[in-house]
Amino acid sequence: MALAASQFQHETWTSRRAFLFATVGAAVGLGNLWRFPYIAGQNGGAGFVLLYLGFVFLLGLPLVIAEMTLGRKGNQSAVTSMMLLVNEGGHSPFWKSIGWLSVLVPILGLTYYAVVAAWSLDYLGLAVTGRFAGMTGETSQESFALQIGQPLRQLVLHGLFVMSVVVVVARGLHGGIERVSKVAMPALFAILIFLVLYNIVQADFGAAMRFLFTPDFSRLGADAVLMALGQALFSLAIGVGVHITYTAYLPKEFSLPQSAAIVCTGDTLVAILAGLAIFPIVFQYGLSPGEGAGLIFVTLPVAFGQMPGGLIIGTLFFLLLFLAAYTTGIAMVEPVVSWLEEHRGASRPVMTVACGVVAWLGGIISVLSFSVLSDYHPLEAFALMQGKTFFDILDFVVANFMLPVNALLIALFSGWCIERATAAAEFGEPSGAWFAYCRFALRYVIPIAMIVIMLDLWFS
Repeated sequence: MALAASQFQHETWTSRRAFLFATVGAAVGLGNLWRFPYIAGQNGGAGFVLLYLGFVFLLGLPLVIAEMTLGRKGNQSAVTSMMLLVNEGGHSPFWKSIGWLSVLVPILGLTYYAVVAAWSLDYLGLAVTGRFAGMTGETSQESFALQIGQPLRQLVLHGLFVMSVVVVVARGLHGGIERVSKVAMPALFAILIFLVLYNIVQADFGAAMRFLFTPDFSRLGADAVLMALGQALFSLAIGVGVHITYTAYLPKEFSLPQSAAIVCTGDTLVAILAGLAIFPIVFQYGLSPGEGAGLIFVTLPVAFGQMPGGLIIGTLFFLLLFLAAYTTGIAMVEPVVSWLEEHRGASRPVMTVACGVVAWLGGIISVLSFSVLSDYHPLEAFALMQGKTFFDILDFVVANFMLPVNALLIALFSGWCIERATAAAEFGEPSGAWFAYCRFALRYVIPIAMIVIMLDLWFS
């Protein structure tokens, strides 16, 4: 059966540059600026970084190309694209679950992702008003606990973040997503580069360079290898539906492998620059690079309060963090709205507001997990969920179950169900070694890697 001729007519990107800005912005998020620096710090620096880079381009890139191929071939939302591809190829209806997961993952993810995004907004306000001055490690920890422990304040900030995302997505591809991405992504890179240049002059840049680029593989264990693999695959927004959705709006003349390579390169560059923006400050002020998740919200404010020009640098840093969270938040709403537009018959603004309301209401229990519900562990009877709040449970289910399962399904469907001729037509290099490698990786290497990651996460 051919793809339906009466498909919903979505807007298309006005240029390849607009598509790349938006797609890189979707991938670049808190995972690059918050998670990557601290797990690199915890796992010895340079050796971990080299592993991460290898995994991004050997495993992450083929998966991004695969998602983009599904989007271009289907030319609709993730759900509808998968329905069309499954029906056209006569495949099992089971594979339609890729589309449904690609809508469910972003809306569930946004409910708790917006909680941390709200922290970046909160800390941006603290930085602007000079609240980091004179902070010690102890007072910074107390300040963080105080900020996230105020339920009303955090509910308002959570709502403001979701509302700011809704306003952009409601204005459509051209008037909203493109316009914001063309401003936010250059601003993000400009702030990052400024912070790196500042560190070259004012901080211990040499120590950071040695830490990030002089490998000591003796410090790497099996856990570090798996963490590098997981970070590489998940930091690229694989399995979230955004690559399928955004590529459905892409004109046919643009190369998918080139576009995917640029997205992976841009995402990785941000992660490396984030390390060069953070670690020189950490070393200059005698702080620990392996501090963990508190590196951004607890450790760095101590340094910002001591350094020359700390008010400006702290403000720029948390503005950077907010921009990264913002572009990702937009990308988490668009796959859902794209599908609602096709099937619910209401206008984009109405569908976007409905999606935002669901995300905010769903996020209430995650916000309260750090205050009035902090001692409530609803699934304590299950070993994997012991000690976990609502926020922790959502994070575990989405990040450690739904995302890797969807990535695994995408690899298997693209490698085994999409015909070689179809994949070659979208790839543009049917006889090349790179195309052959991608097919092999999608069929064998990536599924094995994803299964290993999931088994380690679930049973370690």
